[in-house]
Amino acid sequence: MSQKIKVSVLGATGLVGQNFLRLLDGHPWFEVVDVAASPRSVGKTYADAVGGNWLMSDEIPTHVKNLVVRDAQDFDVIPDGVNCIFSAMDLPDKVDTRKLEFAYATSGYALVSTSSANRRVDDVPMIIPEINPNHTDVIPIQQVNRNLPESGFVAVKPNCSIQSYLITLAALESAGYPVDQVQVTSLQAVSGAGQAGIQSIEMKDNVIPFIGDEEEKTENEPLKIFGSVSENGIVNSNQIDISAICTRVSVIDGHTAVVHLRFKEEVPSLDKIKTIWKNFRTLPQENFFPMAPENPIVYLEEKDRPQPKLDRNTDKGMAVSVGRLAEDKFFDIRYVALSHNTVRGAAGGAILTAELLVEKGYINA
Repeated sequence: MSQKIKVSVLGATGLVGQNFLRLLDGHPWFEVVDVAASPRSVGKTYADAVGGNWLMSDEIPTHVKNLVVRDAQDFDVIPDGVNCIFSAMDLPDKVDTRKLEFAYATSGYALVSTSSANRRVDDVPMIIPEINPNHTDVIPIQQVNRNLPESGFVAVKPNCSIQSYLITLAALESAGYPVDQVQVTSLQAVSGAGQAGIQSIEMKDNVIPFIGDEEEKTENEPLKIFGSVSENGIVNSNQIDISAICTRVSVIDGHTAVVHLRFKEEVPSLDKIKTIWKNFRTLPQENFFPMAPENPIVYLEEKDRPQPKLDRNTDKGMAVSVGRLAEDKFFDIRYVALSHNTVRGAAGGAILTAELLVEKGYINA
């Protein structure tokens, strides 16, 4: 790319926003020229606004430190040339978040969001680039429906709880082994609840067997991802049933999923499944997207893997690690899968989606 695409990060002082800035530092396609947050940070340099709450292991990127924080709802001071908005912004009311995202789209910006506010909207693509890159085809429908300019639209990435296992189902489906039923139990890291989750006293030496709305998202969002594009928007799939229990565990980063799976038809051998997973490659790998993992699914033969401490950062934190594949007494197979919830499940997944949108011609310098 001869010229980098200038981007803004909304919610830049929060945990996911910090991950955006870390992952975009030195990115070959994107350049952060603007950071935005809530009014309490406005007018401060980014370094002063984030203060001692910088939670990344790397230092604040040098070129970001002195950027002056903009009010995320102030469009008048967005720097010239910004074409893409990465949003990690969640307002107290999701309706307000939905309106804010579409306000950016109406103003001509391509917005890629980690928020759940617009995930259920039929004409908003919810994308895992290895699974449903064709869902970008709904963007022109969205633009017509909402009278948006040619450069403006909203795209989202799905919930972090499904990122640790959904790609394993997609690989089996694409190899000709359709999945019928899935029972998944998630063990989700505290960083999924943001900085407050990391600092929560309740999470010390504890497991909390409930996360608000998480089971509903885990059961329903895959149906949209596996759905099809119609003339009116995305039509959810009715070809798979998912039942979920979602828990919060005292791990900082890395969502684990215990998966039990039943196939519709032929049941492949365990060796066949491992081969399918190991060989799974799609558009992001074939086109060498900068954020794409070389191997989207990494199978680990050790009996005690995957583990968050050992495996969450595999291939930039973008690979899904899988292990303990076995035949099951009640379902056909079971296994354990893991992904980095604030990278693959949030900022990194959104960046990979934006790379797909560049490849498809929806985001330009």
